[in-house]
Amino acid sequence: MLIGRADPGRLGARVPTIAGFDGDAVELERVDVLQVTYELSARDREELLPPGLHPTDPSLLTWVFWRCRSSPWGAFAMAQTRIECRSGVRARAFLVGAVVNNEDAAAALASRWGFTALAGAVALRRQGDSVRGSAVCNSKEVLDVEVTGLEALDTEDVQYVANMNLAHTPTGLRLVQVEPDYNIQRAERGRPRVDRFDALVWGDDRIRPIYPVAASLLCADVVLPRVRFVCRPDVFAFEGTERV
Repeated sequence: MLIGRADPGRLGARVPTIAGFDGDAVELERVDVLQVTYELSARDREELLPPGLHPTDPSLLTWVFWRCRSSPWGAFAMAQTRIECRSGVRARAFLVGAVVNNEDAAAALASRWGFTALAGAVALRRQGDSVRGSAVCNSKEVLDVEVTGLEALDTEDVQYVANMNLAHTPTGLRLVQVEPDYNIQRAERGRPRVDRFDALVWGDDRIRPIYPVAASLLCADVVLPRVRFVCRPDVFAFEGTERV
C-alpha cells in the first residue's frame, strides 16, 4: 500500500486556520469550471502527501479553475493545484495551494473551508473551441494551461473528486473534506497542454507534471456545503476520521 510520508507539521506551517464549522452552505450560480489533469512524476509522490492520504498509481495532478460571476463576496476567480489521492478507499484530491483574485473571497474560502489561498490574478478565457486558464502572483505567471479541440460531453460523464484541505481547526491540524456539489448545465472536453507551472510558488518544487491526461470545461451551479468530516493527517482515515 502506498502511504504519504510528508511531515504534517511542515505542511501545516503554511495553511490557514478554521475557527469553527457552523457556517451555512454557499451557492454559486453559473460558475465556469475548468479541470486539467496531468500524470505526475512518481519519483516523490509519497513525499508530497501526509501519512493520512495514499498516493494513486498512476500519480495524477489536477488544476481546477472557477470563474464565479457572483458570490456573497462578489465576483471572483480561483485556480487550484491538487494532487489526486485516496482517503481510506475514497478518491480525493489534496490541495497544494490556490490563487484567488478577490481578497474577501480568499479570506472566506480559507476560514470556512481551509483553502490555502494566495492573492493574485486569475483568468479563464474562452476563444472558439479552446480555453486558456492562467494565474499570476506578485507579477509572476505561476500557471498557464490551454485546452484545445473542445467538444460536447454528456453532463453525466463528468465527476470531480472532493478536496482534502489541510488546515488548523478547533480539534488540531486536520485534513478538511470539502465536497462541492456540481449541478452541471453544459460540459465539454478537450486536449490539455500546460505552458507554465511554477511548482515552488504553489507549495512544493518536487511537483512535476509529465504527461497530459484529460480536461473538461463546465458551466455549473456549485454548492460549497458545510464541512461534515475532518481527518487527522498523521494516521489512516479509518482511524482518524472525525464528524464535525
